[in-house]
Amino acid sequence: MVATIAGCSVSCKLSLDDLQAVCRRERLHCKQLRVNKHNIDDYEVEYLCDYKKSKEQESYLVKWKGYPESSNTWEPRKNLKCRKLMTQFHEDMEHELRQKKRRTTCPKRLDKDVAWTLVQKAKLRKRLQCWEADLNKTRNHPGRIFVLNEVDLDGPPRDFTYITNYKVGEGIVLNEMAVGCECKDCFSDPVGGCCPGASLHRLAYSDKGQVRVRAGEPIYECNARCSCGPDCSNRLVQKGIQFDLCIFKTGNGRGWGVRALQHIKKNTFVMEYVGEIITSDEAEKRGHLYDRQGATYLFDLDYVEDVYTVDAANHGNISHFVNHSCNPNLQVYNVFIDNLDERLPRIALFSTRSIRAGEELTFDYKMQIDPVDAESTRMDSNFSLAGLPSSPKKRIRVECRCGSDTCRKYLF
Repeated sequence: MVATIAGCSVSCKLSLDDLQAVCRRERLHCKQLRVNKHNIDDYEVEYLCDYKKSKEQESYLVKWKGYPESSNTWEPRKNLKCRKLMTQFHEDMEHELRQKKRRTTCPKRLDKDVAWTLVQKAKLRKRLQCWEADLNKTRNHPGRIFVLNEVDLDGPPRDFTYITNYKVGEGIVLNEMAVGCECKDCFSDPVGGCCPGASLHRLAYSDKGQVRVRAGEPIYECNARCSCGPDCSNRLVQKGIQFDLCIFKTGNGRGWGVRALQHIKKNTFVMEYVGEIITSDEAEKRGHLYDRQGATYLFDLDYVEDVYTVDAANHGNISHFVNHSCNPNLQVYNVFIDNLDERLPRIALFSTRSIRAGEELTFDYKMQIDPVDAESTRMDSNFSLAGLPSSPKKRIRVECRCGSDTCRKYLF
């Protein structure tokens, strides 16, 4: 909403819904907000707070959108037209009654502790919806992001900013690509081997967009200086996440996780590991701080040498929430696009097998990539979210809760 006064535009901090509520509260008609004499007495239910039942009727305590809680009113069921909110309220109520080992049939009146929990769940759902909306406004990829917490009352993480590309730390420079390919069709007629050929490598993707090189081999995609267009088959990681994903709260103490909402074929690009690029010395300092906090999101960029680290603790994308598994369905690849500095690859996660819709996405925090030649013995791309025995950023021993049959019992 933008207010214009004498040629000056000022953004309003209230949403359209809130402004409509103000108009109705003050009995004002507004054509721009579509509030008129026909709908000025219409009010929107934000959420339901409580429930009671008598012989005559069922009633709900209603929190009205745009009004303070002091304006909550009891309303008979017949007056309410919020079927979705009512269904959700009864599902939450039955769940809480089961948890407290009470009758699950609608009681005459809810105990205060049950009603309090239902209000907190409703408030949490609103906060998660706002966070979900913010994530989808920020994303620059086709895949949508959903958020779900059916486990506890934890809301969006604090001090976390969603980003879509590397955030470059102090003193680090990303040099753009100097040259590009001259191919008209990079897949069927690559000139000089296309971009991978310049570094004596082969095209990494099949005609179906699936990775066909072994883990450990670098991937060189076409870049901004190439003659090919955006539909080039050698532009995959740069197009971003293509699948709908859900950030969800796990029920076994592993915090937030990520699950696929669509079927993902084997060897398909899923997401990048994005965060702040820092020096290894800075990572060493932050690692000790993260140890005291009980979690860390450090990833060593050790394709050729351990100089830089990606820290996704406070700045990252959806990969920030992906959990560990000793039997993962994602694999790490080093990718180069607009930057050829081998110390600063982009970290791409590809599926190791077919992933069904609803399945949680995981990678092995202690993943080892088999070397493909003498030089690539340093291509370990180890995740150091809690450090590795071979890493200078040594961490405390962390118990593994992945639940797989091949679980190593400890992450590190």
